[in-house]
Amino acid sequence: MSSAVEAGPGASPDQPAAIAAINVTKRFPGVLANDAVDFCVWPGEVHTILGENGAGKSTLAAMLCGLYRPDEGHIERNGLPVRLRSPRDGLAHGIGMVHQHFRLVDRFTVAENVVLGDPDQTRILDYREIEKRVAEIGDQFGLPIDPRALISNLTVGQRQRVEIVKMLYRGADVLLLDEPTAVLTPPEVEALFTTVRSMTSEGKALVFISHKLGEVMEISDRVTVMRAGAVTGEVATSETNQRHLAELMVGRPVEVDTRRGSATTTDVAFTATGLTVLDAGQTVVDNVDITVHRGEIVGIAGVAGNGQRPLARALAGVIKPNKGRVTIGDNDVTGKGPKAARRAGLSFVPEDRLGTGLVPGLSLTDNMLLTRKRGFFVDRKSARAEIAASIDAYEIKTPGTEAEARNLSGGNSQKVLLARELAGLGESGGPQAIIVSSPTRGLDIGAAEFVRGLLHEARQRGAAVLIISEDLEEVRSLSDRMAVLYRGRIALEGRTDELPFESIGLAMAGVAEEETA
Repeated sequence: MSSAVEAGPGASPDQPAAIAAINVTKRFPGVLANDAVDFCVWPGEVHTILGENGAGKSTLAAMLCGLYRPDEGHIERNGLPVRLRSPRDGLAHGIGMVHQHFRLVDRFTVAENVVLGDPDQTRILDYREIEKRVAEIGDQFGLPIDPRALISNLTVGQRQRVEIVKMLYRGADVLLLDEPTAVLTPPEVEALFTTVRSMTSEGKALVFISHKLGEVMEISDRVTVMRAGAVTGEVATSETNQRHLAELMVGRPVEVDTRRGSATTTDVAFTATGLTVLDAGQTVVDNVDITVHRGEIVGIAGVAGNGQRPLARALAGVIKPNKGRVTIGDNDVTGKGPKAARRAGLSFVPEDRLGTGLVPGLSLTDNMLLTRKRGFFVDRKSARAEIAASIDAYEIKTPGTEAEARNLSGGNSQKVLLARELAGLGESGGPQAIIVSSPTRGLDIGAAEFVRGLLHEARQRGAAVLIISEDLEEVRSLSDRMAVLYRGRIALEGRTDELPFESIGLAMAGVAEEETA
């Protein structure tokens, strides 16, 4: 394969691929995860593996680093076949993977984590030399980190640096980065991309696994797209665009830019004034003001842990705010519970789809009934008819109306939730305001496109929509106006198309708040 593929940037024409998968197939019980996949990355390039959930990209990456072994086909390193029986074997061949969920010990220092489990370390450790080497690697590749800092005191972005330094310390010159930007602020993403470019300039090969098309186009030299375990295309980023990549992922044309103009009115549907929430004595939502008009989508962005979850729960009446006021239309629903909020016309789609949004052990019919206005008798027949109609309209993949919610995929769970919460939209007594937390988190591009279309339709039909998400790209693509939440406070707000991307990123990192404090 190596000789049949044009060499990437930084590679000479006769240079073998840094790592290659040759016709690899991997099966799990009842699942063909990878089907005769060919893939390679050259020294000095970034090659992205792109695909929907379940497309097989993580399985391929796991075989490249030694976590899985192929059932058929083989892995090559610098043009020679290798047998990787474990990640340790992978590291022995200079292949390291940085997982989306970091594998660090909070009680240990940076240096201790870097050498933890390293088979090449002697029994007596020279910590001064280790710390020196860690600092040198950080400086060389734009990964500044204090070798003596405790992991528990580091930000998410700093922890990621430790994982990358750990791989570089152990001699990796092929790095696989699994969804590396998922939990980073925009400035941290830019810093990571600077590091990636520094590593490729040194001849290292980078495999980038991501679903964010904009970032893929920015950082990649080539992209391999997978669907249902097979490769559907390999393209140079200089010869493609986001729309083409999305179509290769899904198998049909997909709308990438989902903002469709504003239908905003001056009719206020939903307000929060001076909202404050305490948790264990700590202020997690601090004096927040929000206004959403009918026919408008407002988005609230922020890095995880900055108060999004308690804010959503307080707005929906799930928890009682310590201060402030929540109003739906002319109804003050502050502290009166979720039932009062619903009666006033509020629908709520929580980020926790199974457990908070849906009851896993109940059927789809019973889940539909949970929030229905009903008298003494439960009308299961009409509820069953309603969910059956939703299954068709929302393209929900399920055996039927009596299937348990626990058996649904993430995308289908979200569709069921939205079907329930949007029921009666535009009708008398239907929802007037909708709060949606992380509407497309974990969804593949096809399901995400469908969900975003539903939210735009809700806006066009006059509903006030509030989106709370950790995904900045999602907020920017959906919202007419947006705000940034940092440490429970609104750090920045304005019309989405008028807020500079850099300003949003700085606000998410807390820089804007600190400068004006």
